[in-house]
Amino acid sequence: MALQNGFSINSTPLDESGETTPLLKKHVVDVDDSVPPQCCSARYNLAIMMFFGFSVVYGLRVNLSVAMVAMVNGTNSQPTLNSSVGHECPVSSHGNNNGSQTPDQPDGIPQYSWDSPTQGLLLGAFFFGYLVTQIPGGYLAGHFGGSIFLGGGVLGTAALTLLTPLAAQLGPYWLFGLRALEGFGEGVTFPAMMAMWARWAPPLERSRLISLSGSGANFGAFVALPLTGFICHSLGWPAVFYMCGGAGCIWAVFWFILVSDQPGTHPRISTREKHYIINSIGKDGGAHGWSVPLLPMVLSVPLWAIIVSQMCANWGYYTLLTSLPTYMDTVLHFDLRQNAFLSALPYLGGWAFSVISGVVADSLLEKELLSVTAVRKIFTITGLLLPAAFLVAVGFSGCSGVLAVTFLTLSTTVGGTSAAGVFINQIDIAPRYAGCF
Repeated sequence: MALQNGFSINSTPLDESGETTPLLKKHVVDVDDSVPPQCCSARYNLAIMMFFGFSVVYGLRVNLSVAMVAMVNGTNSQPTLNSSVGHECPVSSHGNNNGSQTPDQPDGIPQYSWDSPTQGLLLGAFFFGYLVTQIPGGYLAGHFGGSIFLGGGVLGTAALTLLTPLAAQLGPYWLFGLRALEGFGEGVTFPAMMAMWARWAPPLERSRLISLSGSGANFGAFVALPLTGFICHSLGWPAVFYMCGGAGCIWAVFWFILVSDQPGTHPRISTREKHYIINSIGKDGGAHGWSVPLLPMVLSVPLWAIIVSQMCANWGYYTLLTSLPTYMDTVLHFDLRQNAFLSALPYLGGWAFSVISGVVADSLLEKELLSVTAVRKIFTITGLLLPAAFLVAVGFSGCSGVLAVTFLTLSTTVGGTSAAGVFINQIDIAPRYAGCF
């Protein structure tokens, strides 16, 4: 929503308390007196914990994408549709004779003869469960607080990940069910994050706090993809799931010890910072009741704009996140270690751009150069249209691995700017209900 006469989205020209000074102007004028330091503050410690939490979450999400290359016997898993075989690039195009063959890993590691449709179902199983818990998780997090749902979602997914080798041994149906359950647990994490930031993020710091915490997703993918390839090569693919699952369980212990749902209940926050956060957020920082304004939500044009934009952005992002290692293996014929590194490269740029975009967006708002509406639209358009163009260009890159990797990297890198756009916008228009959509 645009600023009205200089007032922030969390205030009106005359609210119940009789406050008439625009919130953004108050922060600009009194910044030296009212804003506590960012370094070592409770709100930035929360952002760092969320950053590592989402790094773990996306490590748990993408590990199967790379491990699948090692889990499957490459000589028996070629595409079943003759129409697709003719369009694959020749192995010699990269001077690599290992593409689409059984990866090098220690002896005695089990492999499975899963065909391409089975692999696709296993890679997509996660999202069957992920879809179910998004709205209920956000609703409950907005009512009870997000820390238990975010921490519990990561812990549950990590614990289930430890069972992946056993499920794979039992058969693809068991692995499909396990991955769906992992998605079920992880579906609450992003809504819970938004519910927590509705209570923790001052309006002039929203972009950088939320983009910093959410950038853990790109960072986690960047680290997990090559690390998974290395672990598969050195220790075998089962070790991937034991290590990733163990990391998630360790993170959850620190999360439940260090994090509180809101500033008022945090045992280690300074009085100055607590008052700053509570006063800047105002009455919209509280929990919502059991009832939510469903009809106004359904009829809200801005809300539908946010939903459609996020859906389109996530469609491309998750498609690459899930299928990029398979594309690198079966089409471009990179070996396991090359595959893992090149699949991770786009997410390094996405991580950097998402963090930078949050800082730039908050600076534009703090200096009152642009309204909230203008800032969100600029970063959304930049983060959706340009990545789409680069992604289309991948389809015309032919068998050139250099061009394909370049366009994929540019697409995901520039897409990171949307972190300060549409992926924050729901907390602008309805902070109390931000976790519900």
